[in-house]
Amino acid sequence: MTPIGDPGSPVTPLEQALHAARALVLADLAAREVAEADVVSMVEGSVAQRRWWVEQWPDGAAFVAGLVAQDVQDALLETYGRWPLCPVCGTGDPHALEVEPELGPDPQWVCHKAGVRVAAVGGLGTTGGAASS
Repeated sequence: MTPIGDPGSPVTPLEQALHAARALVLADLAAREVAEADVVSMVEGSVAQRRWWVEQWPDGAAFVAGLVAQDVQDALLETYGRWPLCPVCGTGDPHALEVEPELGPDPQWVCHKAGVRVAAVGGLGTTGGAASS
């Protein structure tokens, strides 16, 4: 067995998708300053569960980032509250962004209330609150 991190070991498309999903969601958590150790553990738990899922359905590898983002969002709702909060709507009750498509490639954080795309999953740190339609 080749050790993890061995430069000679091949990185499978499955592992690439899982590592990319982890990195994107961690970037969004860090951008919103919620990347605490217990939250990072939620990401790791989701990645482990999604590894099995994508092993069963290899064509779903392109969907893993959005699914991990949704898993972490659901886990945070149970323990911390809504995340990520919408930076677009300045009035009314605070609400979370949602991942679109729910099952598809190129997942985006979307505000359904305003009907705008806020950022790609992994891009919350680059938005500065701006959105596109």
